[in-house]
Amino acid sequence: MGDNLESLGSETASGMESCMKEELCMEIDPPFRENVATAEDWRKALNKVVPAVVVLRTTGCRAFDTEAAGASYATGFVVDKRRGVILTNRHVVKPGPVVAEAMFVNREEIPVHPIYRDPVHDFGFFRYDPDAIQFLSYEEIPLAPEAACVGLEIRVVGNDSGEKVSILAGTLARLDRDAPQYKNIKPKKPVHKQPRKRRRRRKNKRTKEERDGYNDFNTFYMQAASGTKGGSSGSPVIDWQGRAVALNAGSKSSSASAFFLPLERVVRALKFLQKGWDSFGNKWEAVNIPRGTLQVTFLHKGFDETRRLGLQSETEQMVRHASPIAETGMLVVDSVVPGGPAHKHLEPGDVLVRVNGEVLTQFLKLETLLDDSVDKRINLQIERGGTSLTVELVVQDLHSITPNYFLEVSGAVIHPLSYQQARNFRFNCGLVYVAEPGYMLYRAGVPRHAIIKKFAGEEISALDELILVLSKLSRGARVPLEYISYTDRHRSKSVLVTVDRHEWYAAPQIYTRDDSSGLWTARPALAPGSLFLSSSINCDILTSGTVASTIAEAGVVEQIPQKHSKECADGFNGVETSCEHVNEVPHSGEDSNVETKKRRVEENSSENGATTSDCLMQEANEEKLEDPRTLENIGLRPYQVAVASNASVAERVIEPTLVMFEVHVPSSCMVDGVHSQHFFGTGVIVYHSQHMGLAAVDRNTVAISVSDVMLSFAAFPVEIPGEVIFLHPIHNYALVAYDPSALGAAGASAVRAAELLPEPALRRGDSVYLVGLSRSLQATSRKSIVTNPCAALNIGSADCPRYKATNMEVIELDTDFGSTFSGVLTDERGRIQAIWGSFSTQLKYGSSTSEDHQFVRGLPIYAISQVLDKIINGTKGPVLLINGVKRPMPLVRILEAELYPTLLSKARSFGLSDEWVQDLVRKDPIRRQVLRVKGCLAGSKAEQVLEQGDMLLAINKEPITCFRDIEYACEELDKYGDNGGILNMTIFRQGKEIELVVGTDIRDGNGTTRMVNWCGCIIQDPHSAVRALGFLPEEGHGVYVARWCHGSPVQRYGLYALQWIVDVNGKPTPDLEAFVDVVKGLEHGEFVRVKTVHLNGKPRVLTLKQDLHYWPTWELRFDPDTAMWRRQTIKALDCSLA
Repeated sequence: MGDNLESLGSETASGMESCMKEELCMEIDPPFRENVATAEDWRKALNKVVPAVVVLRTTGCRAFDTEAAGASYATGFVVDKRRGVILTNRHVVKPGPVVAEAMFVNREEIPVHPIYRDPVHDFGFFRYDPDAIQFLSYEEIPLAPEAACVGLEIRVVGNDSGEKVSILAGTLARLDRDAPQYKNIKPKKPVHKQPRKRRRRRKNKRTKEERDGYNDFNTFYMQAASGTKGGSSGSPVIDWQGRAVALNAGSKSSSASAFFLPLERVVRALKFLQKGWDSFGNKWEAVNIPRGTLQVTFLHKGFDETRRLGLQSETEQMVRHASPIAETGMLVVDSVVPGGPAHKHLEPGDVLVRVNGEVLTQFLKLETLLDDSVDKRINLQIERGGTSLTVELVVQDLHSITPNYFLEVSGAVIHPLSYQQARNFRFNCGLVYVAEPGYMLYRAGVPRHAIIKKFAGEEISALDELILVLSKLSRGARVPLEYISYTDRHRSKSVLVTVDRHEWYAAPQIYTRDDSSGLWTARPALAPGSLFLSSSINCDILTSGTVASTIAEAGVVEQIPQKHSKECADGFNGVETSCEHVNEVPHSGEDSNVETKKRRVEENSSENGATTSDCLMQEANEEKLEDPRTLENIGLRPYQVAVASNASVAERVIEPTLVMFEVHVPSSCMVDGVHSQHFFGTGVIVYHSQHMGLAAVDRNTVAISVSDVMLSFAAFPVEIPGEVIFLHPIHNYALVAYDPSALGAAGASAVRAAELLPEPALRRGDSVYLVGLSRSLQATSRKSIVTNPCAALNIGSADCPRYKATNMEVIELDTDFGSTFSGVLTDERGRIQAIWGSFSTQLKYGSSTSEDHQFVRGLPIYAISQVLDKIINGTKGPVLLINGVKRPMPLVRILEAELYPTLLSKARSFGLSDEWVQDLVRKDPIRRQVLRVKGCLAGSKAEQVLEQGDMLLAINKEPITCFRDIEYACEELDKYGDNGGILNMTIFRQGKEIELVVGTDIRDGNGTTRMVNWCGCIIQDPHSAVRALGFLPEEGHGVYVARWCHGSPVQRYGLYALQWIVDVNGKPTPDLEAFVDVVKGLEHGEFVRVKTVHLNGKPRVLTLKQDLHYWPTWELRFDPDTAMWRRQTIKALDCSLA
């Protein structure tokens, strides 16, 4: 089969009766002339057929109905050369937006456009311009459904397993097989990327989670022993005369069986299309092909089964006499869609006897009658448990329950529930169906395939009602949404939806199918003056009742793994911790696109139990502080005393300062290699005034500034948004601002800032209290001992380069709450000495498999207090709007080189002199180490001066032994600022002591503030983690491809992530500005030549076709004057021109 659709490994029929039926149906017709065709006959037939078979490269641009977005290969064949019509499968044409090209056997490639896809059966048509084929002589393949018979020798000609032309032989064994049951259509993970517990081979069985894909029904299929595989969907099944007798549709790999669709209904649809083309003056316009339905699924069951269902003997005898001799059964109702014409009239198990007085036992006759009776009444005679009944039903127009439009909002695709999915899920057609949750709904926890029932307190039964509610909401509004899912259909679920505060996505649009052009045209979904389109932000919570917190309902979120990963070497592994021992944290050096997963914040089963025992072991002086008057003096509220009466003083003091972060990253903005869309973590309030609040948290919780941050306070039950204002380029922390007025008067008085204690620094053996929040926002603490106050981190690069803490010394404890618990380290009076934060790395399994991993360590508070003081007191730097007040933000001067410590004993072995060893020991008798260069960031001022392996001995003749010494030297440069940011260094290189002048770099705390989406890939300037690999293309920095989207041109043509684009059509693109200037001049449908350089240094040139209709070029940029992310269209296609 072609594309993402795969056949099911086992049949739905079960039991001995089904097996007997299959055996009884294996009747061999008398031999015909076709069965004795010679090899020469087949050679002539194939010579005529092969030129008319094309390879289809299709791309579903949006998820829609039963299909996911994505690119695939399939097969089609020309059935009308004069009019330019290609026949293939419905799941190739796709029910939603599709872009496709057909390649003929001589490698001529032409665009094709869909003109029809059947709502039920697995066939559809593309059209093309016959005049575009200039160099190939070919003829159309005639359709001959009447030629199919059991025992007929056939050939399947198509693009099997990706081959350009493949010819498979077989023999028709059955003409009355039940329609195959396909698996659901979901992007698949590579085996090595699946969770380790799920690597068992799946059995070929169909579970309820797999019933959400396309399946054909109400038709027979043919079966042959011809093991077709991926790419052969839509292949012609031909006889020796070169006639197509069936259409290849699916296969069963376990038995090498192929399933073919009969062509009777295909011939009918083709005639309607041909008549329409002729009537419109030899041009394509939308053609109405009548299709009728009762919203009933029938199965053909043998007479033995119908007797068990209660069929009377007299009825069976009558049916046998009125039917052909070969007839072996009757049609039986299998399912009825709720709300359809047959609902409450027909039931599963009803045996169909007559329609309009005529005995009817075949699907083809039933469909012919329904298609000719649209909007008319028909009479059905059935038998139910031996009782004869007559019902009158109105035949419904099948196209009226087949959606031809959808709403796209915040990346979500929402449309009326189709007949296909209504049949799968047993819901009424036309309900508001989520084909793709996008960002806004995903953030709220709304799954794919959900049915929206209520929104903002309004009943939702149609898509227009949802759009009307959307138009009344403003940015930042939070409203309840009620939905049901087919996996739990009897209970509705309520979630809280937050309207996007920033312009992560384009304004809501309605896409409508245009069968005359083959495109889906877009128009604004909301009126120009609607609140949703306003740039103002409203953070009020609009609820009609109590809405449960979404934190407690969070589930595992996984990203689609990207393809075409390459390997590259990575220098350093592990985490060096001190001069006395090294604790290694394994990671992967493989450089590939990583399957990203939600950071799991698991509730440690020992949290509550272990904490209780620790809290009982308080010292005498702590017990004395439990007097309520004393507690009031240190800032605790009376109600907090009651809640925390059994906790330590440190816990009770620090609890009002703790805050739980929930962070969501829009999928359209996943820059800087961020490895997930959803993060949790505990932070602490470090500043709280009437006009501004600041909270600090680790960068494994707030990874990038392009994110939505929600803060839940331990001191007061409220959840408010925050804005990322500072990301430290080296240290593992971020600062997030919030508006204290959003807390209300009671909340603002309950919340307070923690007292920071940067000095004295922690020493080995000191007692500290580890305090954090559980998932239920309950403070948890334990007393611990510092085992190593200066453990040096050395984390290796991830598969997909992302932020990693470098040049840091962290604090290690003897006991903690596990690798997912974050918080703060305090003294006995609750003064913060360190942030207990989460660090991200990767574990490597085998030679190619890696998995995201996290660990926790303490970050000394001095690193935060220095930046905090500059923000509060003012500094020189770029201005940022925070809560309506413009404040200068600090800049950080750093040495852009990754360093690691080496023991002096080893440094001596490299030739370091005894004099220097003694000087370094005198400077720092505890660490007894020297810093070495692991590598310099590409493009930094230190890159051309320092070399890998250099030992840094002194700055300005002062010995240096730790990262803090270098930070202090950089800070001194900013204080005096008279030497151009130059450090006079003494280094040791290859046995020689050398004096060097090394430049430093200035970095802000904004992170990436601009990105461009071109042809479906996210492009940015190379971020620091990429530059830390130490390599930039020779052509210049280039622009970096961070992510790509399914169903986009870059997926279709293979422009994946983890590479630089260095020129487009021969024009250099050293930075984003140059890149934007180049792509502005590219037109819709134009083939573009792109030169790329992979992270492993391998250059490549590829071509892709720009699609401005579905994938306009746009950029997202942070505006510091308004503190908003603004989206601007760079180039798009006017729908009127399409």
